[in-house]
Parts: sequence; C-alpha cells; structure tokens
Amino acid sequence: MHRRLPLALLTAAAVLMSAADLAYGGTKAASTSPAVAVGPQYDTTHVYVPPADVDHFVASFLATFGGQSTKQVVATVTPTPSSTTSQLLQTPVGTVSLFGFKTAIPFPFGAERTGFLVTDMDVAIKAARAAGADVLVEPFPDPIGKDAVIQWPGGVNTQIYWHTTPPSYAPFKAVPENRVYISQLRSAAFVKSYLRFSHGKIVSDEPKAPGIEIGRADDTYRRIRIESTFGKLTAFVTDGHLPYPYGRELTGYEVTNLNETLAKAKSAGVTVLVEPYKSGDRGSAMVLFPGGYIAEIHSLTGK
Repeated sequence: MHRRLPLALLTAAAVLMSAADLAYGGTKAASTSPAVAVGPQYDTTHVYVPPADVDHFVASFLATFGGQSTKQVVATVTPTPSSTTSQLLQTPVGTVSLFGFKTAIPFPFGAERTGFLVTDMDVAIKAARAAGADVLVEPFPDPIGKDAVIQWPGGVNTQIYWHTTPPSYAPFKAVPENRVYISQLRSAAFVKSYLRFSHGKIVSDEPKAPGIEIGRADDTYRRIRIESTFGKLTAFVTDGHLPYPYGRELTGYEVTNLNETLAKAKSAGVTVLVEPYKSGDRGSAMVLFPGGYIAEIHSLTGK
C-alpha cells in the first residue's frame, strides 16, 4: 500500500536533493527533449539604461572589456507599441543587448536577464513548456526574427529569440557566467527545469560555498554551477538575506587580469562597489556601470 509522506518531509527532500539526483533527473529528461541552443556567443545579457546614459554606458563597457558595438537603431522590440534605441555590444568576454527606451517599457520587459538564440522558436517553446517553464510572452515578430519570454521555476525570466537570417559570431575568449539567485525551496525545480531545456550538466554543487561570495563572510550558502551550449550558469541558493549589490548583478565576466580590468573600468567612469577579494580559484569584484548596470568581474588564479 502506497503511503503519502507529510508535505514538510517532501519539501525538505526537494530542498536537500543531492547534485547527483539533480544531474540524473536533468539528464534523463534531456534525452527526450530537443536541443535548441546555438552557442554561448549568441546569448546576451539584456541591459536597460535611460536614453541619456546609453552612449556613456557603451563607452565605459567597451573601454573595460574591449570589443565593438553594432550600429544603434531605433526600433519596436516588444509585441505592443514602444520605442527604444537598440544595439549589440560584442566583447571577447560577453555580449550585451542594450536598450534605451524612449517610451514606457511594456510589462514584463526589463525583468528578463538574458536572451538565448534558439534554432527553432516553435520547438523551443514546446521544449520550455515540457521542461516546466512558463511562457510569459508568446512568440511575436521583431524586425529581424521572433522573440518570446519564458520564466523558469523560481521566477527567473529569459528571452529566447530566433533570427530570420542566422547570425555568425566569433566564439568568446572567455564564456561569461549567468548569475541566478534562487530560494532554497525552488532550487531543485529550477535546476531540473534548466537542465532539461539546456541539455546541460552540473559541473559543481557546493553545499557550503564561502559566504564572502554573497557578501556574508561569516556564513556559507549553496552554489551550483551548470554548463551547456547556452553557456555558463551559476545558481546562488540563499535565504535572500543579501547585502547590496549581491543579487542585482546579472552576469559575471572572466578576465585575464582583474586589477588591470578594474583600472580600465575606473578610468571609464565605472564605480567599484565591492573591492577585489579571493575565494577558491577566483579573484572577484563587483562594479556599477553608468546607467545602473551592475556586474561581477573575476579572474581565475589558476590561469
């Protein structure tokens, strides 16, 4: 006879699910889910800044990381009427889709963290739903293809897009890190869903990662790192007691020399919010770009 476990025990089991269990669940599910990723160099961080700050942000971001910008255009990139400047900042360590809205920003745009290029929009939507994601914005046409916005368990929004003419970008020198903060209750559901959709794998699951990485030097937290064709993702599983600016950053950028990069950033008008510190194999810092974009920058001490 099947016995039902108390809800409290089921919840605890979900929270404490081991990395092996998560990986197995994700791998098993992924085997029946189509792969829709193209490559990390086609996945961007979505950055929204006031129109008056667009040029200053572009100059400071490129001065910090190198690279170039596409030509700025004014377009409607939402399914309802709106107007924004739009351009792509392509650097060796990460790409930004930059928007400077001239009108009010329609809901839920502005809350998505990243944009993922997919091979087929219809297939990707079906795969997202099958993986347990919600579709917040159904597919709609934009000037160069189609877009949609999906939400993972835990409330993480991602825009997926498809281009009529497939783009061709050079691989990154270093793949950036999508940094996601998740509650303890929803972490298992998020990881399982993301693994199924991305066909990714867990590369590390540290239940007692150093708290200095989230601004709490005397504590520990759980850190899960995932890699897939969409790129790198780090899930920060916390109780939500986060000092500023932790949780506000969207992306972590890997550079060869942290101190040299920070010097370039400061010269370009970037503010250092968290001075460099070392944790494990990383030296890290947090910065604020003109226009309000917050980012983590790190270098690997083993390199």
